[in-house]
Amino acid sequence: MTQLTSRRGLLFGAAAVSAGAVLTGCTSNDPDDGGDKAADTQPAADDKPGKQVTIGYAGPLADHGWLNAVNDQAQKRAEKYSDVTLETTEGSNDTAQQIGQIETLINKKVDVLVILPADGKALTQVGLKAMRAGIQVVNLDRIFNSPQAYRCWVGGDNYGMGLNAAHYIGEKLKDKPNAKVIELAGLDNLELTKQRTQGFDDGLKNYPNIQKVARQAAEFTVESGQAKMSQLLQAQSKFDALWNHDDDQGVGALRAIEQAGRDDFLMVGGAGALSAFQAIKADSGVLKATVLYPPTMAASAIDLARALGQGKGVSGLAEFEIPSTVTCYSAVVDKENVDQYMPTGFK
Repeated sequence: MTQLTSRRGLLFGAAAVSAGAVLTGCTSNDPDDGGDKAADTQPAADDKPGKQVTIGYAGPLADHGWLNAVNDQAQKRAEKYSDVTLETTEGSNDTAQQIGQIETLINKKVDVLVILPADGKALTQVGLKAMRAGIQVVNLDRIFNSPQAYRCWVGGDNYGMGLNAAHYIGEKLKDKPNAKVIELAGLDNLELTKQRTQGFDDGLKNYPNIQKVARQAAEFTVESGQAKMSQLLQAQSKFDALWNHDDDQGVGALRAIEQAGRDDFLMVGGAGALSAFQAIKADSGVLKATVLYPPTMAASAIDLARALGQGKGVSGLAEFEIPSTVTCYSAVVDKENVDQYMPTGFK
């Protein structure tokens, strides 16, 4: 649980500093104005037991390592609190089935809903239905079409993943003339893939000595990663760095790299799989870092739902209410900090 608490600090720390600065600027110098007293008595969520809260959790089918980790993080976080009861549904990628599962939770009159929709657009109406029924919704990762369908959104930063991957690679290659990089992307029909690529391209603009010479889209699977990486290796006889969007397809990519006998470049992964962390720690191959899309966001969603159910804010923030949006930071994990993140790696 130490790592989850640490993640929470990463999520809310920067906002707390900002809020604190605003609070200082708005508070009078008069010691009797009551400002400090108000801050001391502000209700905020903490680990102490409070009002009992029933949280309904609805996620998609865990057919990917990251999704399985999301469900696991939510369950374990709820178990930490004696004042939280978690009502979970069977995960489904079928839109109609997931809507039915959420409607069942609405009919049970849970206090708060945490929903990771299989399709954000398709499930917007059931989010609206919950909110209209007085059940506040924490929308996890895949966002609903309307902000009226949720009280708070918490998710990852796809653009930030690409940006930070580019910065890591750029700093490693900044002194190398005419450096070349390639990109193994995810599914091109997904907006998140486009965002990751855009962030990567924008980040590389800071390094005029580096040129992206090839890009291939895979499908977030081991098999597609291996097949598409093989094609890239055949087409590109010489390059200096590879960014792979997803650590699951990265397993296949690494197989292709090993089969081709290539070790003349560095590789950066994406998401935060345990296998990637272990390879980074061993430091015996091309994989040198991975950029997080942290599944711990589900644990934070439970924290936020608990705070909503208890009518509290977030510890470390000046506001009495939880934020409307929480974007997780896409930290770069390399051999220098991999031990810190190892407990959060997903299988």
